[in-house]
Amino acid sequence: MTRLTVVTGDLTAQAVDAVVNAANEGLRRGGGVCGAIFAAAGPDLDAACAALAPCPTGDARVTPGFGLPARFIVHAVGPVWQGGTADEPALLAGAYHRAIEVAVGVGARSVAFPAISTGIFGYPLDDATEVAVATVRAAAGSLDEVRFVCFDAGTRAIYDRVLAR
Repeated sequence: MTRLTVVTGDLTAQAVDAVVNAANEGLRRGGGVCGAIFAAAGPDLDAACAALAPCPTGDARVTPGFGLPARFIVHAVGPVWQGGTADEPALLAGAYHRAIEVAVGVGARSVAFPAISTGIFGYPLDDATEVAVATVRAAAGSLDEVRFVCFDAGTRAIYDRVLAR
C-alpha cells in the first residue's frame, strides 16, 4: 500500500526517486516551483525540456534530475483556472495521474508533488487539494510513497485535513 505523506519544505531538496514540476505546456523555465526546480537542477534541464516540448495540459514528460537529489523530474502540466467551466478538475486529475504513470514507467518508487496549478495558474487550493489527493489515492498503486510537499503552513494544513479523511 502506498504511503501518502505531507511535509512543509523545499521540493528541490526531497530525497525521492522523482519530483514533479508544475510545468507549463512549453516545458520552459518559469516562476514559482518551476523556476526553483530549473535553478536547482542546473542548465542541462533547459535543453532536456526543449527536446520534449510541447506537453499538453493534463499530460506529463520526464527528464533526469540533473542537480537535484531526485533521479528524475516529472514535468506535469496542470490547467490554468478559468472559473471551473473549462474541464479544470479532469485536466488537473490527468496531470497527477500521468505524472504517476510516467514516474512508474522509469522505475520510480517514491514521488514528491507540489500543489500543481495553485500558484500562477490560479487553481483554488482547497479544490486542487481534493483533486490531488483523490487522484493520487486512486493511481498510486505500485509506488511506495507519495509525498505532498507544501510551501507553507497554510497549504500543509489543507493537505493534512484532506488526507485525514
